Amino acid sequence: MMDTGLIVTLFLAAVVVAFIFKGIIVIRSSERMVIERFGNYAHTLEPGINFIIPFVDQQRDFIWKKGHSESTLSRLLGESDSSLYQTELATVTRIDIRETVLDMPSQIVITKDNVSIHINALLYIEITNPHDAIYRISNLPNAIEKLAQTTLRSLVGEMELDKTLSSREEINSRLQLILDEAADDWGAKVKRVEIQDLEVPKEIQAAMEKQMRAERDKRASILEAEGLRRAAILRAEGEKESSILVAEGNRSARILEADGEKQALNKLKETLGTDFSQYLLAVRYLETMNHIGAQTAGDKTIFMPMDATATLGALGGIQALFKGES
Repeated sequence: MMDTGLIVTLFLAAVVVAFIFKGIIVIRSSERMVIERFGNYAHTLEPGINFIIPFVDQQRDFIWKKGHSESTLSRLLGESDSSLYQTELATVTRIDIRETVLDMPSQIVITKDNVSIHINALLYIEITNPHDAIYRISNLPNAIEKLAQTTLRSLVGEMELDKTLSSREEINSRLQLILDEAADDWGAKVKRVEIQDLEVPKEIQAAMEKQMRAERDKRASILEAEGLRRAAILRAEGEKESSILVAEGNRSARILEADGEKQALNKLKETLGTDFSQYLLAVRYLETMNHIGAQTAGDKTIFMPMDATATLGALGGIQALFKGES
């Protein structure tokens, strides 16, 4: 029969070994653990091998969110219903400090122009201070989610529908800034925010499509009108330049013709001398007679001026003068 002292010794040794193993905790690089001693915060366990006092040091629980959001379930089931959103709050002792995605449930938001849209977002958060994440907020995921919902309503409520649809990056940036400022007091950091789904009612979407078609038709009409206008302007400018060139050509021709006549008259004046005035009178007389003859071509009787014979005589003298010069 085994000695009682040996049994007690073995029992105490087993208790000591169990006590030692109970006090050894291995923490991974991506984890942290908050330890309380007699209900007060003692310290935070860092990665590696850590020793605690069993039955004296206790691991503090941390509330974290698990489960499927509406967007995940709707993709799995092919439905879209806010009642599908399920939240499972899990109690864990090891706090994951890696960046985590929170899928905010879809909600109805009213824009500035009174259009109701369904919108949800993805929140990328990271635990930076496990102590504050546990002691400064009772339910960190729920707090960030509710703050994101109310902030998103406020931001979208300041924008009209068209602005909301075209300003996702602006909404993401402003939402991330507001959430990160609040989460900093809770030992977390909101790294990024992404608007995931933004659904417009079908009747509004149909109206927007009609508006876009009308805008495209309007732009096409404007471009066509601008093209016709430009073509008309170019055609008019071409006709104007052509008319100017023709007019300048005629002007140059008349100038050359006048210069030629002037040179001829000057030469004739030098040749005739004092008889040049009689020559001009005779030329003017002949032009007048030619005009009278043209107007009375159908008449049989032409009345000549009284001094016509004198003029003809002057012409005869001029003719003799030219013969003498030659």
